[in-house]
Amino acid sequence: MDLPVGIKDATIYQGKIPVLTGVDFQLQKGEFAYLIGKTGSGKSSLLKTLYGELPLLSGQAIVAGFDLQTMKSGQIPYLRRKLGIVFQDFQLLSDRSALDNLLFVLKATGWKDKQLRLNRAAEVLAQVGLQNKDYKIPAQLSGGEQQRLVIARALLNNPEVILADEPTGNLDPDVSDEVLTVLHEICKQGKSVIMATHDYRLIDKFGGSIYRVADGKIQKINGLDELRSPA
Repeated sequence: MDLPVGIKDATIYQGKIPVLTGVDFQLQKGEFAYLIGKTGSGKSSLLKTLYGELPLLSGQAIVAGFDLQTMKSGQIPYLRRKLGIVFQDFQLLSDRSALDNLLFVLKATGWKDKQLRLNRAAEVLAQVGLQNKDYKIPAQLSGGEQQRLVIARALLNNPEVILADEPTGNLDPDVSDEVLTVLHEICKQGKSVIMATHDYRLIDKFGGSIYRVADGKIQKINGLDELRSPA
């Protein structure tokens, strides 16, 4: 499957418990896809499977060119370099500046040249509008700025796909809009984005493909009216 993400007849497990069955999901280049469903419906388990935290035990899935069914554990770091992962809890290094948070990741993922690391960090900080706050530690940034720094971190290795798990869950509406604006701009540049959310307002305002996750299934639906109808 020559797609950023292609899943066919997969079962998604949390431990030994199947949480989603018969999953068929294709993400196109430049597509912004929302996963919407209640807490515990399987959204996070699907994302964790896509980035290799949970193994794919049944079915087929190709993510950024990696076959999850046959992938060895040693390949997971290379898969993740093709992905940008954005969490609800920022997981930033609290004792380092915004710039140093990014430089740490670049060095850890094989960027050997110091000047290239500095150049790339500056590029992604500018991309998310934090170019003038590179010296601040996370505690000196607002919640929205911290999440934009997380997005910058996710962009460092020029990923094909961004996986965002409730990235606005702890943010107020105005700040959530800032974060979604950044993510949609990234999508317009040719990246593909999968975002788990329960916020209908964001879907209504920003648009994108919608996939409902409920009752152990994932189903593409047509707009918010169908989303608001019973599964």
